[in-house]
Amino acid sequence: MAKIGFVGAGNMAEAIIKGVIDAKVYKSNNIIISDIRPQRVKTVCKKYKVKSADNCKLAKTVNVLVLSVKPQNMADILKEIKKAISKNILIVSIAAGVTTKKIQKTLGNIAVVRVMPNTPALIGQGAAAIFATKKAKAKVKNVLRIFSAVGLAVEVGDEKLMDAVTAVSGSGPAYFFLLMEAMLKAAQKLGLKKAIAQKLVLQTAKGAGLLAVEAAKGGKGPDVLRKMVTSPGGTTEAAMRVFAKRNFEKTVLIALWAAANRSKQLSR
Repeated sequence: MAKIGFVGAGNMAEAIIKGVIDAKVYKSNNIIISDIRPQRVKTVCKKYKVKSADNCKLAKTVNVLVLSVKPQNMADILKEIKKAISKNILIVSIAAGVTTKKIQKTLGNIAVVRVMPNTPALIGQGAAAIFATKKAKAKVKNVLRIFSAVGLAVEVGDEKLMDAVTAVSGSGPAYFFLLMEAMLKAAQKLGLKKAIAQKLVLQTAKGAGLLAVEAAKGGKGPDVLRKMVTSPGGTTEAAMRVFAKRNFEKTVLIALWAAANRSKQLSR
């Protein structure tokens, strides 16, 4: 039976573990984890009834090895597991800024898939983009199944696009949180109590997101929805004029360029 292993059992790894078990992609007894924190290993194993092993034993045992460690720890992990992995293993890295070439430089010409997930995966609503090396192409469907278990998963054909993915969906939740944070503060300055303002802001964000997803099924983009809300001479138009005057769209573009360029720098 196919086995999957996780080197690093942090929040994102836990989200994936829960997702694949719930979606019946893998059974609990076919999931093995490791982590530098013994208590964390004990907690995850007890909660999901998965197994644990040291990094090398884990690498020898599994068919799919998910590297869910911090980027700064990746080099040491790769050196540690180098002699333990088989030539048929599939390496899946979710470490930001770590290229497939960096991984193959240490582990050799093996199948590697690089994934950029995002934090909504913690509640099964993530957005992940996947890049597969030539040797991993035949195994992409399984990786898509794994990450579809915690949200949306798409494949990109050029690893250079992972910088754009990082800027858009990887860092993207923070942009929406910033807007919600600003709206919450503004609502209170307009006289609303914090508790009421929070309920209204969060539900508005949730509703707008769900409406946009539903509308996209019928070919309607956010621009169409925005125009539907914006009546000529109305309250929404008054706010939109301020956003336009302050170059809202240009600010977003500059911000995403900055995030993408930083991603490139970290990948070098």
